[in-house]
Amino acid sequence: MKLNFRPLAILTVVLLWTLSACQKDKELPDVNKTADKPLVVETTEPTKPTTPTTPTTPTTPTTPTTPSGPGVDCCRTKNVIIVIVDGARYSETWGDYSRENVANQYKLYPEAVLLGNFKNNGVTNTEPGHAAITTGVYEELDNFGQQTPTYPSLFQQFLKSTGLPAEKAWLIASKDKLEVLGNATKDEWAGKYLPRTDCGPSGIYSGHRSDRMTVGKAKFVMDQYHPNLMLINLKDPDSYGHSNLWDSYIQALKNSDAHIKDIYDHIQDDPIYKDQTTLIVTNDHGRHLDHIANGFIDHGDGCEGCRHIQFFAIGPDFKKGLGFQTPYEQIDIAPTIARMLGFKMDYSKGRVMNDLFK
Repeated sequence: MKLNFRPLAILTVVLLWTLSACQKDKELPDVNKTADKPLVVETTEPTKPTTPTTPTTPTTPTTPTTPSGPGVDCCRTKNVIIVIVDGARYSETWGDYSRENVANQYKLYPEAVLLGNFKNNGVTNTEPGHAAITTGVYEELDNFGQQTPTYPSLFQQFLKSTGLPAEKAWLIASKDKLEVLGNATKDEWAGKYLPRTDCGPSGIYSGHRSDRMTVGKAKFVMDQYHPNLMLINLKDPDSYGHSNLWDSYIQALKNSDAHIKDIYDHIQDDPIYKDQTTLIVTNDHGRHLDHIANGFIDHGDGCEGCRHIQFFAIGPDFKKGLGFQTPYEQIDIAPTIARMLGFKMDYSKGRVMNDLFK
């Protein structure tokens, strides 16, 4: 019998090719997984470069008291409003744990930041206390509006840096004598880059007006001009303290607290101000401790009652619901504002309050 090996050979070749193909198919899933991995990385990594070529925020500023400079958008804050409650002693504001005299601010505290160790380390009177806030420099000034600060105010520095018109910076006060705070005596600043002012009934030497009227003026200016920088002085606590009217002094603190809530609500109701405005509440000075001189009636020395003042702030760049015991002081306010608004305080002796920022 003759055997035919040709079909058997063909069958053997087919079987060998099939086994080889199956072996290659087993490798394909591994090859595909390896190929897919770089595709996933490529779609995510370009949005997070590990080494940016031009970092916009240095991790260690060389001069913490100097902001990044004009035009540098470091913060969400586009407007700053400072409310100075004149002559409020800390023991009757945040030092009173009932919080009854700062009830409205206390309700806002979850959105705000509070400094528990904030002080006036200069002269504890109205004029020099306000000037320390506006210039970043402690200076012994006449307390009756007879002397203009030496150094330029944050209003002047802001207006010069930005080139904005005067109505974008305002000084509004119940006390007429505070009008001098908008100017400086240094030659290159005297009479230049002046803010708009509305102090007392009709400016310097016109006397005082009610805080209610001052807040009304401030809200009108906000609606009419939308200033980027504004300071509001509320005089009543200081006035009633000097008059030795304890109950009226306490009521004035509560009224001031209500005015602050009114200003805050006005900010929130305005689409130009909402979510891009920082509100700062502080004092120019406190009052004597009860066992010092004539107690709460007066102020002007270095006792704890005169030096220890409040600092409460709420804004898009600040932490929320936190209090700090870091020792800061009045002259630190101006450089902190300068950092937020992107200008320099050339003569300030203060430092940026970095703890406040997110």
